[in-house]
Amino acid sequence: MTATIPVTILAGSLGAGKTTLLNHLLQNAGDRDLAVLINDMGEVNVDAELVAEGSDLDVDDGIAELSNGCLCCELQDDLETAVVRLARNREFDHLIVESSGISEPAPVARLFTTTSRVAARYEVDSIITVLDTRLFIDTFGGEAVPERETDPAAESDRPLSDLLIEQVEVADVVLCNKADRCTPAELAEATALVEALQPDVRTIQTEFSAADPDQLLGVDLFDPAQLDERESLDRVAAAADDGQYQHQDHNQGNDHHHQHRHPNDVYGVDSFVYRSRRPFHAERFAAFLRTLPESVVRSKGTVWVATTDMQLTLSQAGPSSRLTATGPWIADLPDLERDLYRSNRPELEWDDEVGDRQTELVFIGTEFDDGGETEDTSTDDNGCERETAGLEQRLRARLAECLVTDAEWDQQTDGQKTQFPDEPGGEAVFRTNPS
Repeated sequence: MTATIPVTILAGSLGAGKTTLLNHLLQNAGDRDLAVLINDMGEVNVDAELVAEGSDLDVDDGIAELSNGCLCCELQDDLETAVVRLARNREFDHLIVESSGISEPAPVARLFTTTSRVAARYEVDSIITVLDTRLFIDTFGGEAVPERETDPAAESDRPLSDLLIEQVEVADVVLCNKADRCTPAELAEATALVEALQPDVRTIQTEFSAADPDQLLGVDLFDPAQLDERESLDRVAAAADDGQYQHQDHNQGNDHHHQHRHPNDVYGVDSFVYRSRRPFHAERFAAFLRTLPESVVRSKGTVWVATTDMQLTLSQAGPSSRLTATGPWIADLPDLERDLYRSNRPELEWDDEVGDRQTELVFIGTEFDDGGETEDTSTDDNGCERETAGLEQRLRARLAECLVTDAEWDQQTDGQKTQFPDEPGGEAVFRTNPS
């Protein structure tokens, strides 16, 4: 019988450092032959593109991507199909599954442990949760043991902090990432809180998710019995809150419909994609980043700023936005090099006027409306009601105001010194101004 392939499941909040960890593992895999499946919220799988750029793997050849949904419910069938196809089409000795920042890791692990064609090929090695330690301390600091909502009837009002707790409770390894943003006392408190939630967990303090792969891969820490026990305790707690107890098996087989709602609904998270073939004005876009509303918990993607010929990658989590110069746009390469690149990449999106230059950003937040088409009412200084656009629509309008005008575009301001990086590998960090 063919040996099963170990699986590592990466979980963690939006912007905690999961993709950074994944790239670190790929670049330091040693003799391991890794395959990757990436689930990203939104129709554009930014994380899959970043991993492909930072490794020798290509999408569809070692990297499988599932977008615009979550692995723990609506993409379960797609996940099963993708991992079976990977095992059938490519030889590798370890699979890493990076779930989206709003996915619950337990149902993902359950797929690999039930009597299915997936379980016949794979075996869970560990669940690794990456924590933004600064966010964790700010959210739960001072609590003896953080608690989460267990009443299914209240699921529609569950905060994202509940998901953060669940991601810790089922973890075998927790990376207390962004340790450089915390004091030693805060790191000790974070570790104590994590161990209070999950006494058997292995904790590792990291900066930029730089952990020893030997501590994360091939560790054989996952215990399905513990997962069963945790889910059983959750059912008992929920029943106690409701004043009654009724036994219900959670996700035995592939039925995952009872008492479970899509995380978008449960945690109030939504997303949209912004695209433009016109560059941003440097100062106006910098001001935009400094005034992002708190309800935008994550944004990421590719940015075109008029004053640099560098392609910029945005990674924003909470109040911090980091822009990294990944290299020149293909359109700015010498003719021969540009044409050779294009001939080798026929799938490259190309515009006759601006080439590959574009902005493509995914925004993830907690107060978006349905597609930005609905309007809310507010009260002006005179006490009169007025209609105001929803958050998505307002963000789109603000981004449009950041674009260069025709007159500014004609000024050809490329090369003008700004706070944005203009050399490959350069970075700029913007912090949201406190209101």
